[in-house]
Amino acid sequence: MNHLRGLAVLVLTLMCMLGRPAQAQVDQEKVVNNAASTVERMMGTNFKDTVTEGLKKSRAVLVVPDLYKGGFILGGQYGNGVLLTHQADGSWSGPAFYTMEGGSIGLQIGLESTSIMFIINSDKALHAILANQFRFGADAGITFLVVGAGMGESTTSNMGADITAVAMSGIGLYGGLSLEGTALSPREAWNAAYYGQNLSSRAIVLDNVASNPQADRLRDILAR
Repeated sequence: MNHLRGLAVLVLTLMCMLGRPAQAQVDQEKVVNNAASTVERMMGTNFKDTVTEGLKKSRAVLVVPDLYKGGFILGGQYGNGVLLTHQADGSWSGPAFYTMEGGSIGLQIGLESTSIMFIINSDKALHAILANQFRFGADAGITFLVVGAGMGESTTSNMGADITAVAMSGIGLYGGLSLEGTALSPREAWNAAYYGQNLSSRAIVLDNVASNPQADRLRDILAR
């Protein structure tokens, strides 16, 4: 009986180990698909010109489709996103995965999540994000512009800012975004699982050493 019980435990352990990469792949594909839907949704708002014109002139974009706030994360925020760079021919790189967590994002009471697009307008900002861990507000040389409720439709996406943030909740554009203390960290394990090899974010978005056709929809939407 003990032998049978031990065999059962071993089989269950092996099944769990085999199932983890598949589940990770599902999670990654969900983030990429949700990022594509987020970009489409933002292109359908009153700020569509800000978004589309900003993307045309941008150096890169970071899309966090679902940033959650709640007590279950010790009162903090957490969300996964993807970083893509704008190529010289107008196309976009493959996505590199990032986690966004830490300080207060300023979500309104009652909201469970918000979607954020960071339009990266300068090489300085892009390289700051690619350098290990980037923390909003920690680098005085990086300037931000937040686009959301209460701002006129004529707002342009660059306005001299290194990064333009467009935030949207389930009820529309959200203007109460506070980035202070929030950190971005690369998810290299997700990159490895998604592309089938160990790759840094820099290798994916700057060197274009790998691709995954699952991200084609997101790349096509950004290139519109």
